[in-house]
Amino acid sequence: MANSHRQTTNRGTEDDGYDKMDWDKLTYQVIPTDYMYIMKSNEDGIFSNGCLVPFGTIQLEPHSSVLNYGQGLFEGMKAYRRPDGGVQIFRPEENAMRAQMGADRLLMAAPSVEQYTDAVKQVVRANKRWVPPFGKGALYIRPLLFGSGSVMGISPAPQCTFLIYTNPICNVYKGRTTPMDLLIEEKLPRAYPGGTGGVKNIGNYSSVFHVMKEAKAKGFTDVLFLDAVEHKYVEEVTSCNAFIVKGNLISTSPLIGTILPGITRKSIIKLARDLGYKAEERKISVDELLEADEVFCTGTAVGISEVRSVTYQNKRVEFKTGADTVTQRLYDMITGIQTGLLEDKNEWVVKID
Repeated sequence: MANSHRQTTNRGTEDDGYDKMDWDKLTYQVIPTDYMYIMKSNEDGIFSNGCLVPFGTIQLEPHSSVLNYGQGLFEGMKAYRRPDGGVQIFRPEENAMRAQMGADRLLMAAPSVEQYTDAVKQVVRANKRWVPPFGKGALYIRPLLFGSGSVMGISPAPQCTFLIYTNPICNVYKGRTTPMDLLIEEKLPRAYPGGTGGVKNIGNYSSVFHVMKEAKAKGFTDVLFLDAVEHKYVEEVTSCNAFIVKGNLISTSPLIGTILPGITRKSIIKLARDLGYKAEERKISVDELLEADEVFCTGTAVGISEVRSVTYQNKRVEFKTGADTVTQRLYDMITGIQTGLLEDKNEWVVKID
């Protein structure tokens, strides 16, 4: 059950902060919106009776599997305001299928693709006023799936909860206004073969907080992790996929169970090929990375972010950034599609209005 901490109507409340929103000063911080969506599974693993409820706290049993054993995953999506004022989302069925894949890995029940996409549409419509104006940002959509049922021994939950909340964010990831400076982590891998690196398991992220904190204390934007076996192949940045550009070739690491199958990653590979580039999914050594013309990262939160430098064993290597780059060309294309500036030839966009 969800317990609202305030009374909310379709127009919000006087103290909800909406009337005071300065969209030009939007950052990357917690901003509660009006509604969230909740749906629970029954003992047969079937989800039903999902509904919108006012945004607020939720009740969770201390014995729940997610609290005791970390049985949970999340997704990340965005709703965009078009120039005409309408709202649209990007490839929601891909997130739904990825959530199902993650649920299967963690032995959780999962909503159907139709249930997932319908729930996303509902929560975006209910919070439509919180979608920033065109060019000012996006409404971040955070679907959660977790074992809410009670267990004592180590076992999957008898009941799972599907919850979606939203939060307006700026276009610039976490307030960053310059290209990324990455530090290669040589010792601690992000994921191990046979583990959960290929799904959005909630436990994948807190384990790298420490190395992120150390890297940021040294002035780096984020951490680039290597493979767990040979410690010489590029895998991922903390929360996004990595690409390199060399001439007409665009490369990214293959999906071998330790790499998250990003929706933006998949889309960029398709768009790059449409633009005439050769795009490959293959192992990339650190040596090859350091010889690249350009490096960029992709993800829902970061969009497409150019990398200015990578530091490895105290050696800093810089890459081409700016207007006349492959990265900028791909950025303009995908953001143009997502925000309605460019034609959606692949039928990736779903209009909410």
